[in-house]
Amino acid sequence: MLTALLQPLDHLSVLLYEKRDDYTRSRMVQLDPSLVADSVESFRELQSDQDDVEAIFHPLEIQEGVAFRTSIPADLRSLLQQWTLGFSPLNEIEHSLSSLISERQGNSVERLAVKMSEQDIAAAVEPDDIVIDCTGRNSLLRESLTTPGLSSDESQNTVNLELEHSLVITFLYDQSYSCNELCKYYKNSHNRTYKFIPSVARTFSDGNVSHVTGLVNISSEEAATIPQQCDGDWLRANRPEVAKSMDRFIDEIKGETHGEIVGDLNVLSIPLNLYRARNATNRLYLNKNELGYHFRQSPVILAGDSAIGSPYFQSISLGFECAMYLASLIGQPALADGEMLDLYETYIFKQWLRVYMRSKKIKHDKDIFERVDDKIALLELIHLY
Repeated sequence: MLTALLQPLDHLSVLLYEKRDDYTRSRMVQLDPSLVADSVESFRELQSDQDDVEAIFHPLEIQEGVAFRTSIPADLRSLLQQWTLGFSPLNEIEHSLSSLISERQGNSVERLAVKMSEQDIAAAVEPDDIVIDCTGRNSLLRESLTTPGLSSDESQNTVNLELEHSLVITFLYDQSYSCNELCKYYKNSHNRTYKFIPSVARTFSDGNVSHVTGLVNISSEEAATIPQQCDGDWLRANRPEVAKSMDRFIDEIKGETHGEIVGDLNVLSIPLNLYRARNATNRLYLNKNELGYHFRQSPVILAGDSAIGSPYFQSISLGFECAMYLASLIGQPALADGEMLDLYETYIFKQWLRVYMRSKKIKHDKDIFERVDDKIALLELIHLY
């Protein structure tokens, strides 16, 4: 996405290192509609956390963000509009972006299929280069952006908050189906221990087929015994109580809408972590003589999941927002490197505040939901002032 945004800029050339030969991740994703908002009013209407956005971002920042969205080239904007209408396989998004970059006129983008190390990048960097790390959750350069002068324990750049372990369960249903909070409650009424909680935004009907994704909370001990990816048969054979709660929920759906599951359950066992980079750039090192640091003369920037990871809503939209803001900064040739890095750090910190507040609220609401029939346990979760 970032390459596709930077590609039309005349004063830039992009060297894109890609460690994968192909895109194979087929899970369904839905991009946030606010990515293609064409006015401040529509942007605000589309924000599920509008109060947080209004509290954190200055009105001028919101205006500038919307203005950049409307300036995105038509070929790329058309793809974004398609992906915000419904669910798309992640590899379809990746292939579409890759094809777009290849089919455009000009030679401003060079692509190399190679896995790079930090040392390889340092050796390849030339004066006036900007290094952007888009390597995701296991970022290649994040831990190199520590704060100078602190001890090794204090200077760790990644702040990692483990919220819970969950099974992310996805299935296809051959009827139109959506689930609000009442639906979630009553369809879990017989599930005392494990409750399947579908996300409203992750339930989408494409014609006569609904894509349903939700979470089942499990303990860390249980997570250690479940493979990272499995199906319904494995779950029924090895974790029957979890499977029974899922099947009871599905039976409630069938009894209400008289449909059937298409295929099998897809189950991912993952820790739901909320994390960020304390330093999303190397501004603390830029043009300073720090011994042993590779990138003293070139800006280094963490983008997308390299900078922030969010557990409860699809971080692909967050990453695309990050790419848009970063492209808007890089697209200003008169902007000094130091100023660009300062602005980017401020933006990432504001996004972190937004993500943190939203994730903690979702986690708190989930905890309440799972204990709503236990009055004493429920009161322990509610703090009144």
